[in-house]
Amino acid sequence: MDAAVKLPTAPVKTNARATTRPAVAEREHRVNAQPGFVLHSYPYKETSLIVEVFARDYGRVPVVAKGAKRPHSKLRGVLQTFQPLQLSWSGKSEVRTLISAEWVGGLLPVERSALLCGFYLNELLVKLLARDDPHPVLFDAYMSALNQLAHDEPAGIVLRQFELQLLKESGVAGTLTELGPSGEQVDAARYYVFEPERGPRLAVASDTLPVVSGKTLIDMEAGDYSDSVTQQQSKFLMRHLLAHHLGGVTLNTRQILIDLLQL
Repeated sequence: MDAAVKLPTAPVKTNARATTRPAVAEREHRVNAQPGFVLHSYPYKETSLIVEVFARDYGRVPVVAKGAKRPHSKLRGVLQTFQPLQLSWSGKSEVRTLISAEWVGGLLPVERSALLCGFYLNELLVKLLARDDPHPVLFDAYMSALNQLAHDEPAGIVLRQFELQLLKESGVAGTLTELGPSGEQVDAARYYVFEPERGPRLAVASDTLPVVSGKTLIDMEAGDYSDSVTQQQSKFLMRHLLAHHLGGVTLNTRQILIDLLQL
């Protein structure tokens, strides 16, 4: 019987490209040194935090701050509300991973009753802004509002200006001074109701919506709250509009402000 003949076998060639993931898949999405603020945080596992941040060019972004609750963590004393930060994070999932957070400074601390107003602004942003929706104009308005509150500017005026800016920037409110499709301008001497989905129209006796003067709408559009009547009417109008767009969700800080400060 003939001995079996062993044929030489060629070395097995591996396809390096087939065993290596594309560079794009390997590359992790990363954001570096983005201006931002902490809106809210809550515990995650034993030593970490989930932090909702408001970043200038990325909007509201949730990040996990790993180890932030440990006593010697560099993040522990930095992730504070109302402090300008530079934030870096990575990841593509819904919750990113915080890489670093550095205090920038430049704002006075928000204290006393202004502190509650600041938490109200944060709650508005968390409840009304979609995640990952950039709002650089609103970010600048938020920073300006914190600065005004820290300098003891009238809280009612600061809040009304920011509330309106928030509704405009989030796309749920247009101009206050045009009547429906016609584009006719409101008359300062007449009275109107503001329908959340349609804008202002002339008030009638049977209306249950807040009634405001044309002058109040013109003042609000111009950012002028120097008139005491404008201040009062705008407060009730914004309360009505926010309640509508929140869909019945209660703002805890708003109720405290109403009870304590009549804002």
